[in-house]
Formats: sequence, structure tokens, C-alpha cells
Amino acid sequence: MILREMKLDDLDAVLEIENEAFSDHWPRTAYEYEISENEFSTAFVAVDGEQIVGAAVSYLIFDDAQIATIAVRKSHQGQGIGSLMMDKIVQDADAAGCSTLSLEVRISNTPAIKLYEKYGFINVNIRKGYYADGEDAYLMIKPLGGQTAWVD
Repeated sequence: MILREMKLDDLDAVLEIENEAFSDHWPRTAYEYEISENEFSTAFVAVDGEQIVGAAVSYLIFDDAQIATIAVRKSHQGQGIGSLMMDKIVQDADAAGCSTLSLEVRISNTPAIKLYEKYGFINVNIRKGYYADGEDAYLMIKPLGGQTAWVD
């Protein structure tokens, strides 16, 4: 399993993964923007042999980082690929000196919430009606070393 930078040629496979994982997935144009234009974006894929089995986009903006999307092909879930991608995102945010790493997750997405909690994310708020279908999202934040210390 390797992680590498996402390329425009990867988007058919990435969109297949998005369609499997999310009811309101990103359009191709959003990924094209993240790959080609957004200087704050890190987009990468997980590759098993020749097959793209995971994809993620995160942002590093000054001293904060955010996970925009992360997904694993259904046939490859439970094999540690999500953890491998999370490790990279956390390492990148730490290396950039970020003080926090945040994300939104559907309140019904128990497997993802468990993964994020394993990585030290804390549920700090609910975003009402966050998703297109009206479902709420948890706002979760992971304190990092960075420039700002968190107080318990």
C-alpha cells in the first residue's frame, strides 16, 4: 500500500470511491480545483497494486488544518487504509506547526467517528442541517502541538 499525490487521471476512481462512501459526494470539478488550483490543499490517494482504494483531501491554512474528505473503497474497508491516510494527515499538520486539526462528520457515521476518536478528536459542536439531506454533522477537533496550547 502506498500513498501518493492525487492526479487528474485518478478522478474516475476517486469519484467511484466517493459515490460508494457518501450520499452527497464531491463533484469532479471540486477535485479538479483541489488538485490544480488550491494552494492550501493536499490531495492524495491510497494505492494497492494498481488500484486506487482510498482518497483524501486536507487543508493546511496558517496554524490550522482541516480534513475536507477521506474515504476508502468499500471492498478495502477494515484493512487499516483509513488509519494510514489519517496518519499522513496528522503528520502533515504536525509538521506544518498547526495547533488544531478539524473535520465534520455525519452524526450517523459511527465507524468514522470511532476512527477519529482513536486519533484524539473531540466532538465540540453540532452543525445543524450540515448535509444536503438535512442530517447534522459533528464538528470534531484534534488539538496538536502547533503554536497554540490547548488548556484542559
